[in-house]
Amino acid sequence: MREVKRGSHPGDRYVRVRHNPKFSRTGPGLLTATPRAEEPAGGAARVFYRLKKAVIGSPLATLQAQHERLSKTKALAVLSSDALSSVAYAPEEMLRALLLAGTAALVYSLPIAGAIVVLLVIVAFSYSQTIKAYPKGGGSYVVASDNLGMIPGLTAGAALVVGYVLTVAVSIAAGVAALVAAVPFLEPYAVPLGVGFIAFITLANLRGIREAGTIFAVPTYAFLVSMFGLIGYGLYQIFTGAAVPAQVEASVTAAAPGVSLFLILRAFASGCAAMTGVEAISDGVPAFKPPEWKNARTTLVWMSLILGSLFASLTYLIQQYRIVPDIGGHETVVSELARAVLGAGPLYYVILASTVMILILAANTSFSDFPRLGYFMARDRFLPHQFEYRGDRLAYSNGIITLGVVSAGLLVAFGGDTHALIPLYAVGVFLAFTMSQSAMVARWWRRREAGWRLSMTINAVGAITTGLVTLIVAVVRFREGAWIVVLVLPVLVLLFVAIHHHYVGVQQELQPETPIDPDQIRHTMIVPIANLNRVAQQSLAYARSLSPNVTAVHIAEGDEDAEEFRAEWLRRYGSSDGLVVIESPYRSLVSPLLAYIDAVDARDPDDTITVVLPEFIARHWWDHLLHNQTALRLKAALLFRPGTVVVSVPYHLRGREPQRG
Repeated sequence: MREVKRGSHPGDRYVRVRHNPKFSRTGPGLLTATPRAEEPAGGAARVFYRLKKAVIGSPLATLQAQHERLSKTKALAVLSSDALSSVAYAPEEMLRALLLAGTAALVYSLPIAGAIVVLLVIVAFSYSQTIKAYPKGGGSYVVASDNLGMIPGLTAGAALVVGYVLTVAVSIAAGVAALVAAVPFLEPYAVPLGVGFIAFITLANLRGIREAGTIFAVPTYAFLVSMFGLIGYGLYQIFTGAAVPAQVEASVTAAAPGVSLFLILRAFASGCAAMTGVEAISDGVPAFKPPEWKNARTTLVWMSLILGSLFASLTYLIQQYRIVPDIGGHETVVSELARAVLGAGPLYYVILASTVMILILAANTSFSDFPRLGYFMARDRFLPHQFEYRGDRLAYSNGIITLGVVSAGLLVAFGGDTHALIPLYAVGVFLAFTMSQSAMVARWWRRREAGWRLSMTINAVGAITTGLVTLIVAVVRFREGAWIVVLVLPVLVLLFVAIHHHYVGVQQELQPETPIDPDQIRHTMIVPIANLNRVAQQSLAYARSLSPNVTAVHIAEGDEDAEEFRAEWLRRYGSSDGLVVIESPYRSLVSPLLAYIDAVDARDPDDTITVVLPEFIARHWWDHLLHNQTALRLKAALLFRPGTVVVSVPYHLRGREPQRG
């Protein structure tokens, strides 16, 4: 039941809803929709709604957003899985680059790993400054835009977009490679498996960030326990003399004289894949429980310590056990090391299983940060507004789905080959590092807050270091695929600028096409009708209830059709007033109607033209195939006509009267 109460002033009226489970009244004139209001009344829409609810979960109210925040424990799993999992493939990429000079060159792996750990410390320390300065989220895009301007900000945004997409593709490809190493007969199904894993992670994130954290926390910590267990037992074997190094063609204990600086830089660039994902915590500060920036800083410190120790220790073990990458086969370096340390028993498969899980779930870091980046860029009108939308589970659904689709396409395009994707990887990541740290230098210089000299020095060292790494990666891996990223980045920036210009242009041109003052509106109602059935009659009645200035327009194919319709009109209404019949000898419907509307508009330019369209609504979707959808064609044509209001008057075929409560 609905009761309308009117006050003494036109604005003092509200609708009171009694005994309606779809609304609750929270104040005068204020209704709050309940979960029942979200559910469609019936039909295919209701089936789809219930299916979505079963897969994604029940909708969450906006007020529940605070409860969807992450603790430090879950945040380490959600936002650090990308960085931590990189130790499963970054050492191998470094060794593959050195192997071009022979197995003796592998002796350089440990000094290169040491340089990468030093770089990690610099970058992590720099990002700790960013987290404190931007407690509401200090992603490279936000920081660069705020301190360096639009184009540097868009450059950082483009670098992040590329980095996030490649993170998903590389992590999933590496995870599938680890799975194939353990179960070789799955090799022909590597790409479909990868796409399936991306679909799973996409659905998990559509369920909400906290639930995704719960799902992914166990595999992350299982990986850490198994890796540190492997490292601890491997070190024990080395120090007790029980280690049995692999037999290789040449000793890895002596330096290779033919190793060039270029090869060293190439190995360094490849090993820097271990740095990917370090920025994720800085980007995701708003996802933490209060106090956000302090919890984010603590998590960043723990992530950096764990990542650095894992990378250095694994590289040391690989060198001591003389592990050589399996260039021609499909076994990963981690698999070789685990087999050398633990043998081929159950613990070996535990290591492989945890590695597969962490690599696959490492893609979740991008699914946490990319949608948030999309929100910020859409808010600033550099991406479509759809990226601002939060879905039923308070997740930025459009960003999640977009990332899943694009990364799956990239995985398919490169055949799920990790080694083909890695060269594309680091350019975008380190460019984002460089833009963020450079922006922080500009911020400290401009604001000169307490302790600004030390903070600016820290960020300056970070900017210079990551800038050099960006240049090294772009040069030494240019021909291996880095040229693709170098080409894509400016294209993305131009795309962002074009989107922004569109929105700015729309805002500037968004002048009212109809009067804003109701007293200035003079209606001209036009009702296109094919015959005088119930649908046409109810549309005419509706139009006449709004204005006496109503014209029914009938498009006839010839004289006979025109005379028959005119005669029927006269029998029903007794006069031809309000009727216009247009003969269309070429059997066109839309064009003559638009031409007539143009003529009326030219005659009465100050009137507001409203086209009232009678529309059949079939009960089943397949019933639409039996109708010509004239109303849809007319709406599509009138959509682009300025100053024209289109009203659809539906007639539901075999529909039941809706219940009113």
